[in-house]
Amino acid sequence: MSKLPTKDEILNWISENPTQTSKRDIARAFGIKGAQRIDLKRILKELEAEGHLQKRKKTYRDPGKLPPVSVLRISEQTSDGDLLAEPMEWAGEGTEPTVLMIARASDPALGEGDRVLARLTEVKGEDHGYEGRLIRRIGTNPARVLGIFRKGDEGGRILPIDKGQQKEFLVDAGATGGAKDGELVEGEQAGPKTRMGLPKARIVDRLGDPSAPKAVSLIAIHQHGIPDRFPDDVIEEADKMKPAGLKGREDLRDLPLITIDPADARDHDDACFAHADDDPRNEGGHVIWVAIADVAHYVRPGTALDREARKRGNSTYFPDRVVPMLPDRLSGDLCSLHEGVPRACMAVRMQVDAKGKKLSHRFVRGLMRSAASLNYQEVQAAQDGAPNEKCAPLMEEVIAPLYAAYEALTKARADRQPLELDLPERKIVLSDEGEVTSIDYAERLDAHRMIEEFMVLANVAAAEELISRRAPQLFRVHEEPSVEKLDALREVAQASGLTLAKGQVLKTAHLNRLLEQAEGTDEAELINMSTLRSMTQAYYAPENFSHFGLALKAYSHFTSPIRRYADLVVHRALIRAHGWGDDGLTAEDEAMLEETGRHISETERRSMLAERDTTDRYLAAFLSERVGDVFEGKVSGIARFGVFVKLDETGADGLIPMRELGSEYFHYDDERKVLTGSDSGREIGLGLRVKVRLADAAPVTGGVGLELLEMDGKSVSKRRGGSRKGGPRRKQAAAKKKAAKTQRKVKRSRK
Repeated sequence: MSKLPTKDEILNWISENPTQTSKRDIARAFGIKGAQRIDLKRILKELEAEGHLQKRKKTYRDPGKLPPVSVLRISEQTSDGDLLAEPMEWAGEGTEPTVLMIARASDPALGEGDRVLARLTEVKGEDHGYEGRLIRRIGTNPARVLGIFRKGDEGGRILPIDKGQQKEFLVDAGATGGAKDGELVEGEQAGPKTRMGLPKARIVDRLGDPSAPKAVSLIAIHQHGIPDRFPDDVIEEADKMKPAGLKGREDLRDLPLITIDPADARDHDDACFAHADDDPRNEGGHVIWVAIADVAHYVRPGTALDREARKRGNSTYFPDRVVPMLPDRLSGDLCSLHEGVPRACMAVRMQVDAKGKKLSHRFVRGLMRSAASLNYQEVQAAQDGAPNEKCAPLMEEVIAPLYAAYEALTKARADRQPLELDLPERKIVLSDEGEVTSIDYAERLDAHRMIEEFMVLANVAAAEELISRRAPQLFRVHEEPSVEKLDALREVAQASGLTLAKGQVLKTAHLNRLLEQAEGTDEAELINMSTLRSMTQAYYAPENFSHFGLALKAYSHFTSPIRRYADLVVHRALIRAHGWGDDGLTAEDEAMLEETGRHISETERRSMLAERDTTDRYLAAFLSERVGDVFEGKVSGIARFGVFVKLDETGADGLIPMRELGSEYFHYDDERKVLTGSDSGREIGLGLRVKVRLADAAPVTGGVGLELLEMDGKSVSKRRGGSRKGGPRRKQAAAKKKAAKTQRKVKRSRK
């Protein structure tokens, strides 16, 4: 018979094993069986009565719910053919909840004993507590292929669209998934790899017409070379990970930190909490906590996970899918701050005064437990006086203090004057089939701005902390605009009757005054777009050149290590600077900081291009049903070959070819980005209002062709006599241009 543990031994076990705190876990840990369980129950009740433990829903220090992404073991197959599973990690007291696996046609066959990563949904009134949908079987990582399906007599073949993949894949008759000849499909390797002959595959997803909306993001992934399959050793490393305990960490589980994300968010990597500062020297001030998933604990330098994360640089987001930087086991599970589940974190406590100025900060490596996972809309509704059942209990202690702290930060922001561009973001809404149902403006609530301000403050604290400790790091650098770009912006402003001061050190406040002048006028969008185009591209570097757009002297990315490698580097730098463990920044990483910064700046741009191409294709697919319709818009770009117009309704950019601009020839001024009519002198410049007819829309390329009908409310006469190539006006214009060129040569020779 085992010896009963002391109260101190029990408390130490619970602290060091926060995910194994049920009575059964404790009994198993100390080898307690039979009648001794009664004595253990008595000791636990005494600890609860003494205030050392808090029992919640039959489990100590844990609400007893499974995370939305969990590792399961297939336990049995019922006589009806249903698969039941049990969680590999269960912190509740009593029997583990049963999970009913909801299979899809594309899922591989599962059997008893298989371990799987699954997305769970809690159900009520059933014999099972959850329903699970397979993400993948753990320990398996079959190769994937995207290609065109060619039907044969006994199945068919997949012809990969990836240029680097030469081999075709054979598909047996029973593995086609109903795919039709010529469809774009996604296949998964079936059976063992062979050196001889073609590999076999089964079709797991039918994407239909290669030009259809559902296919465009996958095409962009392959065109831009974005890695979308994790190597076997990376998956194996991720699958072996276990939740972090309290050892070496500060216990933050009693802090009511909450996550606030989009309603469709799959992971939660940041949480926050605020309260009024009780320091009498800081009257009216606030304390703000920001906690971020401790990815560095799981992704250690030199590992396969680390190499793959660095290679990807960041996650890439499309309207219908995400290509993550880290495998699901981490991004959707162990590094996601799920409600009620203990999770390792890096946190910063920041003290701000009544005007939002940061007075101090303190970083900790901790263990937290999210009090609630909320979305922006419900938090904003709660603050506006309509809390739902989930938000109502949190109003006084959590939500109201967050908004109070945010109000203080808005005062500091007004003093700092970061660039205040007004460029509404459009959101593509898709149906379940992947078709565009609408193009909406993305909602901008105070809840969004509040979280952004908290994250900016935490990023500043991280940069300043590492600077004060003379520690290496990666800064987020945004340099001021070049003189040439500022001159171009100044010309656009003057043409619109506005002014941008000259002859002084440029500050964001000067640009904000220009934007304020344009606010509410027809030129507002033009000035905002032109200001954006004058900006330099932000990048990562180990040297600090400040952040012009945010008007900050030092800025680093700290708040999203699940989706940005730069943030993981900063986390490691903080770990090394504080001596928090052996998983901090290594000497090798430090030597490669410049190269790493350059690489992840490039992967960031690669993702942006892929996302932009995908958006263009979705918009073209949406508009392809409306060829011949008339739209209004503004000139958004001028080039030698034509005019780009941004359509008001969808935000799509279409091209009016030069030959479609009317009956006269237009001269192109590269410096001013203006076209001038050779006969009328009429100018076409950025921001000009136009009415156009949709001539064509090509989903495969994302191209949208337009026909000009009106400029600035005046109709445009069409070109007569066919092609302009040999027309008298073209010849006359060419002669004038040649004469002007000759005159310039004469002037230069005289000098």
